[in-house]
Amino acid sequence: MGDLSVGSAGSAGSTGRDRYVDFLRAWAIVLVVFGHWLITGLVRDPNGVISAPELLATVPWTQWLTLGFQIMPLFFLAGGHAAGGSWARARNEGRTATGWVGQRALRLLLPAGVYSGLVLAAVAICSAVGVDPGILALVGWAMAMQFWFLPVYLLLSAATPVLHAAHRRWGLRVPVVMGVVAVGADALVVTVHAPFVGLLNYVLVWGVAYQLGFCWRDMPLVERSALPACMAVGGAVAFTGLVAFGPFPVSLILVTGQSPSNTNPPSAAMLAWAVGQVGVALLLAPVFRRSLEREQLWRLVGPLGGASMTLYLWHMLPVLVVAAAFYLTGLAPEPAYGSGSWWVLRVPWLVVLGVVLVGVVGVLGPLERGLAVVYERTRPGDLPSELPRWPWALWGGLAASVSALIWFAGHGFAYGGRFPVVPAVGLVVGVGLVMVTGRSGADRGVRLSV
Repeated sequence: MGDLSVGSAGSAGSTGRDRYVDFLRAWAIVLVVFGHWLITGLVRDPNGVISAPELLATVPWTQWLTLGFQIMPLFFLAGGHAAGGSWARARNEGRTATGWVGQRALRLLLPAGVYSGLVLAAVAICSAVGVDPGILALVGWAMAMQFWFLPVYLLLSAATPVLHAAHRRWGLRVPVVMGVVAVGADALVVTVHAPFVGLLNYVLVWGVAYQLGFCWRDMPLVERSALPACMAVGGAVAFTGLVAFGPFPVSLILVTGQSPSNTNPPSAAMLAWAVGQVGVALLLAPVFRRSLEREQLWRLVGPLGGASMTLYLWHMLPVLVVAAAFYLTGLAPEPAYGSGSWWVLRVPWLVVLGVVLVGVVGVLGPLERGLAVVYERTRPGDLPSELPRWPWALWGGLAASVSALIWFAGHGFAYGGRFPVVPAVGLVVGVGLVMVTGRSGADRGVRLSV
């Protein structure tokens, strides 16, 4: 239930899935997890208070590391590849767009809603027993730092029927136009600081990679043409120029106080990086597909991809566990922040966090299976005869859920050390509205993957 599956009618194996697309998702989630862990450093003050200095701001050279860890374009590329195949099959079978969107939204919202509910319950308890508001705010931010992805992905999923219709008519011209508009919007943000215009780029920049996923799936010649090489070289050159001669920083992850930012909102430099990264991924596809035919490698990649949503949501919990076990107790060695010894200790830090995360995933197994049952009982039907009972509820639920997730992504689960009543209620109402559009207890048949 908790996976961001990217099933496709690709070329690998007897399952009909393109194993390389699954590999991209698995590789992306591994780098996201390790990237977040790497830049999260804890410091215990003499009075016992735990803080987490911002590594990218405190040790500026580490911003160059983000070039290796900013891998989200591959998430959206794989997501577009999967969504294009899933919607094309649904459309050919006469399924409805409303039902299809509802199913995909629910597959994201159920695990995200349960995760949020558990974290918010912990926030409420900690607030009630008098936990320091500053610590609570820091923990709430850490547990929501990855949430920016969810509202963007939900919006692109909801728009897939329209985006795919544009793709069928205009093909590669669609991401080109989206990219041009994104550059124009970013120019307004950088030059005249136009308010709210930058919000468009969350959908436009990441939407370019998503739309390229459609093209990759439906236009096989794209992979075998000169286009991937042109994208890889052109993206690298454009990014280098924008950083070296333009106003943009090298960091591809948000750094507090840095303006303009490449991620908040996504900038022209981020767009260049995304295009270049997609080009490299397409260039490497034939080599990796041959490697992934080996079952030993696939047995490693497959489970990682299947657990991607769980890993994405829960990967900061081990940081809290380790902080409580080793830092609050004073057991962790604490060399100077950012020193050579500090970097050497990053190795056991990552290993311990990995072991704890494996345990967390194991403990969550029954919950994942329970969510799968709930999904099958509540997902909207997608045949004309199974139209949702209240279509307005689906779209209203999506709007409420996206709004709440955006708030959590920007403020955390305990902004100011307080329980966030309004966004918490908004998420509960939003997920509930999406769930009530389903037909309880019916046998759902085909399992659509996200």
